[in-house]
Amino acid sequence: MTDAVGSIDMPDAQDEAPDSKKKARKGGKRGKKGPLARLALFYRQIVAELRKVVWPTRSQLTTYTTVVIVFVVIMIGLVTVIDYGFSHLIKYIFG
Repeated sequence: MTDAVGSIDMPDAQDEAPDSKKKARKGGKRGKKGPLARLALFYRQIVAELRKVVWPTRSQLTTYTTVVIVFVVIMIGLVTVIDYGFSHLIKYIFG
């Protein structure tokens, strides 16, 4: 079975033999930065990702909100009817 990278059965050539000259760093890029720098980087990445979001228009938002509210009301009604039925069934069985 293959995918865009390679085969699952046969790993890529770079995965087969690690280069002995390179020394593995424990922390990677985060190893050299302090906690405030990492927090600032995290915040910048959040802002960058939020800029990529396609926000819904006002009419789409109204439609989605209406659908959710109607669905929740229907589910509340369904659970209420089932609960009412079970309570009367238990009263009937146990008197």
